[in-house]
Amino acid sequence: MIVYEYPFNERIRTLLRLEDLHEKFVFFVSQESPLQHHVALSTIFEMLEVAGRADLKMDLLQELERQRQTLLGFRSNPNVLPEMLDAVLDELDQTSEALKGMQGKTGQHIRENEWLMSIRGRTIIPGGACEFDLPSYYAWQQHPAEKRYSDILSWFAPLAPLFDAIGIVLRLLRETGHPVKISADNGSYQQMLQGKSYQMLRITIDEQLGAIPEISANKYMLWIRYTSQGGDLKPKAFEGEVPFELTLCNF
Repeated sequence: MIVYEYPFNERIRTLLRLEDLHEKFVFFVSQESPLQHHVALSTIFEMLEVAGRADLKMDLLQELERQRQTLLGFRSNPNVLPEMLDAVLDELDQTSEALKGMQGKTGQHIRENEWLMSIRGRTIIPGGACEFDLPSYYAWQQHPAEKRYSDILSWFAPLAPLFDAIGIVLRLLRETGHPVKISADNGSYQQMLQGKSYQMLRITIDEQLGAIPEISANKYMLWIRYTSQGGDLKPKAFEGEVPFELTLCNF
């Protein structure tokens, strides 16, 4: 099964982009090749570009506190396991405290490192990080994989609380939805949302169908048009019925 996610607003769009970058970073930093570690470092630079467009720290702190207050209201609910509730609340508290401990603007420690900023400036240029452009960076790439790994993690460490908070917020958001089985006739589906605000939708579909959703949505209407790919990978309208699960998520 393949899960497609679609954000209803710019805030969730930013969080999903940062989550995607973090998954990419975690994969490449755990590898050993200098080329793979170059991708991991470049991904940190991409994180700063995305995170620097909004006051994410304050936004995430407010959301974590809002979720904390909501969860506290479940203490008297007999259907909620106290142990599980306390575990989630502890996780929220620890993440909030770590986030509050972040000093200055997001990624300020990177911006104050002239060597890293010189690399960042060259990576913007296609092929700009060659050995003759950045000999000191090329020399660093010759270090043992363990040394490179340790350096990259130390540069990422001040950003870790931000991504821990993003992970919790998105996880809680995804858990608010209830999957509904739906069938799209002739590869198209429409649903009136009647002005109700959602933050994200999720579509789960059997990958064997080869159907790819193109989604358009606002608070009034949801429209899904399914396409398929031919030998040239150019999208074309999907003909036939498409069974899928739709999950609308909102705090």
